[in-house]
Amino acid sequence: MIIIPAIDLKNGCCVRLEQGLMEKDTVFNDDPGAQAAEWQRQGGEILHIVDLDGAFAGEPKNCKAIEAIVKSVTIPTQLGGGIRDIATIEAYLSLGIGRVIIGTAAQRNPAFVKEACAKFPGKIVVGIDAKNGMVAVQGWAEVTGITATELARQFEGDGVSAIIYTDISRDGMMQGPNIQATKALAEAIKIPVIASGGLSSLQDIENLIAIESSGVTGVITGKAIYSGAINLAEAIALTKKPR
Repeated sequence: MIIIPAIDLKNGCCVRLEQGLMEKDTVFNDDPGAQAAEWQRQGGEILHIVDLDGAFAGEPKNCKAIEAIVKSVTIPTQLGGGIRDIATIEAYLSLGIGRVIIGTAAQRNPAFVKEACAKFPGKIVVGIDAKNGMVAVQGWAEVTGITATELARQFEGDGVSAIIYTDISRDGMMQGPNIQATKALAEAIKIPVIASGGLSSLQDIENLIAIESSGVTGVITGKAIYSGAINLAEAIALTKKPR
């Protein structure tokens, strides 16, 4: 189980949202590069970056902040938000981003995921965000009629590195991840699943470690480590303990 610290970008600052609502944001740091370096210093092994403005606009919006982050760390990075075409993927990878996350475009154009995986093997992650089990897109502003599992199954065999599964109702609420839904998704597909949304305590991490054998390989954390509810170094140490 890998603990993945998150940096969500809005107007060039590190923020956290509640339930994906742009108007319910809290600014934690106005220096994304410094924040990235701090998560690496605390033991972070991968950094998760989201261009929130880009997710709503459908195109990159925080490039300067993203560039600052990449220059500040040596650990791998993964980035999502507004990635809709091959040229954007190419630009981010050439900037030094390790993996890109396709979200809205994965639901709207599954063939794009297949094309991206073929062109950039090992570099493509699919982000599936769900509200009451149904996929939400366009910065979570639009709920579709397809379930998370139905969408994930479309990418079996495409070469997707991982599925990031976010339960929107839990995101930023510090109520614990949706263990049941995350486990069910991981068991339904062969692609590794990364949990996201709601992490609030070391017990939540223990609960996720307990379903690791189902195919849940990591968890993204944002608000919990920013607020101090979870110490990142302690959380990482917990995953390294012999079982």
